[in-house]
Amino acid sequence: MASMTSGPGYIKQIIGHGFESFEPNVWQYIGDVNLEEYAKEVKDICGGQAKIDCIGIYGNPLIDEKTAADWERMIKAAKLFGARVVSGFAGAVEGKPIDQSMPKFKEVFGRLAKIAADEGVRLAFENCDMGGTWDSPKWNIAHSPRAWEMMFNEVSLDNIGLEWEPCHQIYSFVDPIRQLRKYAKRVFHIHGKDATVNHDVIEDYGIRSGLPLVYHRTPGFGDTNWSDIITILRLNGYNGAIDIEGWHDPVYNGDLEMTGQVYALEYLKSCRGGDYIENPK
Repeated sequence: MASMTSGPGYIKQIIGHGFESFEPNVWQYIGDVNLEEYAKEVKDICGGQAKIDCIGIYGNPLIDEKTAADWERMIKAAKLFGARVVSGFAGAVEGKPIDQSMPKFKEVFGRLAKIAADEGVRLAFENCDMGGTWDSPKWNIAHSPRAWEMMFNEVSLDNIGLEWEPCHQIYSFVDPIRQLRKYAKRVFHIHGKDATVNHDVIEDYGIRSGLPLVYHRTPGFGDTNWSDIITILRLNGYNGAIDIEGWHDPVYNGDLEMTGQVYALEYLKSCRGGDYIENPK
């Protein structure tokens, strides 16, 4: 996954490794980025090799009006990139239980979802908890299926869904495969990130030892069989991208960051069945 703040030069450096898609994104605000110029630069670099299926903005639109306004700007800019999805955090009214964020969520995203529908864009919420809980959420209420059901009830338009990955499910000790079978129709974008549970630590010390219970992992190094994920997605008509979210793996980081990401790229390609082969006539 390429960061918008890294600039097109970053994409230019790594596209030659065989990446087929990128997710340009911003942290909280667009700032002084000229989205029209940025989109043109990115599309020129991608050429016919890679596409932009999703662009993202990660802030707290329920308490930050500037982030909410930039969500709207991203929605209206999606077509410049050729993107069909805008992703990000759902936001949170911090200091209150998740259910008390729902009126504000309906106010903010009821409006944004209608704007997105008019633009032919779908909205996908990443389900990272950002260190929050049900009773005290931070940045993002969309980290529990219970919250998803509330959100989908508050905004009943069918263009709001999930930016999903197995990592956050595993981190919450949820079976990601079982969950994906249930919510696949609501999955609009996939982050390529996995996790590994340290079962020995849990069995020896429990969950309050201060020792790491779960590691975020780059695909191919974690607990999940991505062939299963891709199978479920395809059976449910998914035709979007899987964008690798790097910079989290405890082993393949630093000087090994791109080694891990390119390995993940090749692993994911193998899980989908490799390159497309045309059937004989």
